[in-house]
Amino acid sequence: MIYAQKPKTIRVMLTTFRDGLQSMFGGKCRFTDIKPAMEAAARAGVHHFEFGGGARYQAPYFYVGEDPFETMQKMRDTVGPEPDLQILTRSISGVTLTTQNITTLKLQAKLHRKYGTTWDRNFDYMNDVDLLVKTGRPIVEAGMHHQACVALMGLPFISTKAHTPEFYIKVAKDLLSRDIQVDSICLKDASGTTPPQIVYEACKGIRKIMPPEMPLWHHNHDTASTAVACNMAAIEAGADGIDLSVRPLASGTVQPDVRSMAHALKGTGYSLDIDDTKMGEVENILTEGLKDYEFNPVVTSADARVVGFPMPGGAIGPNVHMMVKAGILSKYGDVLAEFPVVVEAGGSWTSVTPGSQQYWLQAFNNVLYGRWQKIDPGYGKAVLGYFGKTPLPPDPEVIKMASEQLKLPVLTTDPLEKAPDILPEAKKALEERGLPSDEKSVFLVAAAMVPGKNMELNEGIRLLSGKPKIDLPLKKKEEPAAPAAAPAAAAPAPVATALPAGPITTLCDVAENGTTRRFKVTIEIPGGSAVPAAAPALSPAAAAPAPSVNGKTVEVYSPFEGEAPLVELHVKVGDRVTQGQVLGAVEAMKANHNFKAPVAGTVAELFAGIGDDVASGKPILSIKEG
Repeated sequence: MIYAQKPKTIRVMLTTFRDGLQSMFGGKCRFTDIKPAMEAAARAGVHHFEFGGGARYQAPYFYVGEDPFETMQKMRDTVGPEPDLQILTRSISGVTLTTQNITTLKLQAKLHRKYGTTWDRNFDYMNDVDLLVKTGRPIVEAGMHHQACVALMGLPFISTKAHTPEFYIKVAKDLLSRDIQVDSICLKDASGTTPPQIVYEACKGIRKIMPPEMPLWHHNHDTASTAVACNMAAIEAGADGIDLSVRPLASGTVQPDVRSMAHALKGTGYSLDIDDTKMGEVENILTEGLKDYEFNPVVTSADARVVGFPMPGGAIGPNVHMMVKAGILSKYGDVLAEFPVVVEAGGSWTSVTPGSQQYWLQAFNNVLYGRWQKIDPGYGKAVLGYFGKTPLPPDPEVIKMASEQLKLPVLTTDPLEKAPDILPEAKKALEERGLPSDEKSVFLVAAAMVPGKNMELNEGIRLLSGKPKIDLPLKKKEEPAAPAAAPAAAAPAPVATALPAGPITTLCDVAENGTTRRFKVTIEIPGGSAVPAAAPALSPAAAAPAPSVNGKTVEVYSPFEGEAPLVELHVKVGDRVTQGQVLGAVEAMKANHNFKAPVAGTVAELFAGIGDDVASGKPILSIKEG
């Protein structure tokens, strides 16, 4: 049991209003719904908040219709000038999911400082020290506290070369030897899969080589129910600060609740610099503010399986919500089972954004299309070196397939120099549309740019045009029950209905063990006679029209059962198409998925346009066969 020879106060960074929101809802939450709770936390004396960066930078304008920088300023105004406000940045990716050059990262740091940030926690998911140093310099130049991270993860296989205490100590030692100002170091385990003993040994070794006045921090998610134990191990080994949250945005895929940690430290000589007795008020106000939000049990509950699929809470939450929306949550277990394969083959980078998303999408593609049949662009570029040097060598066969499919060579030069300067393109897009092209607007567009993505779908363009996409995880409103009809004296006789001569195609929902699957069913009608109509016909929204028979039209659908936005459309009415030709793509799981022509013919009608959500049962287009 840990015990302090002299009483020691452990500093707390409250993650509720950034990581809590991200891990529970993918960051999709209106500021007005959390403002009262943030005010209560400030009144309670909390003086270190996490408030931006990560997916909580993207979510406000991708899904909520709010400017993330303006939201940060409102948070600063809410807590006042004294508390430290911290963001999370991702080394070469900054607050985006793609690589950025140093010019863009300098603008990012400038804007974050302008809108209230005092601390910047910067991590590199490869633990590439060269990139940590280069991307840390803009943080220092902007005048923020530079907290450099050593990224932790428990491997789903045995290795003596990576993700060991010695590996982490070497990363920190290399970092401290460089010509860069480091104000504090954080050991960051986004998946909560590092065993407490490794946390202890890594913290102990790093504390020995750090200047005594430099704070050592520890960050851990509670997904595997080990976060309190890991925090205790870190504190015993010399950590000065830890990250905690408050219910209902605590535990599960988030950090432990302040009260759990305070209770665990009773009688040890250690205490927190936050009053745990005042967290009840914060919880009550937060619960009221979030009463309309749907909490998915996958993200609110601990899951011991995470030790075999090291996914951060901040990624599990959004991915689960995306799978639900796309109607493919039934594949969740299959994706998890594929995780160890993609981790080992990729080179064992740390499972934190964007690395976690790269692992997830490749595992998803392996399940959906067959192993390595479709290389996710992010995963492939990571394997090829475009995000830095991997901790272990990737599988040579995977490198070869990634290079062939993505048509990219292995990168042996500096990834920062290879990253394109996208700011001029973003500014041009704004000017062409008559939109403001100030630095903030340019960065909003640039940070949402993805290679090959239609600029009309750019979330920055949509926000500034007044047409943002709103996608909040709110509870479904119950429809009022229809008034009961007066009982009939006698049921009318069934009406005889002539059946069509050809087959009928419809949709059938099958529920089994809590999972509902939708199947398209074609019924061959034995000819001619009339039968009573047993039920009304399915509405067009619920039924898939019949496929082509004898040269008739064939309707083309999304490959997903739920909703997915249409992001590519390569044809127009009147175009000739061949069977198997790619007609366009929908986006699901932050990746594009093609739909193809089932027959050869001519495009007869388009039922959806770029940016529209399409769903099973609703056609995207139709083809006149022949």
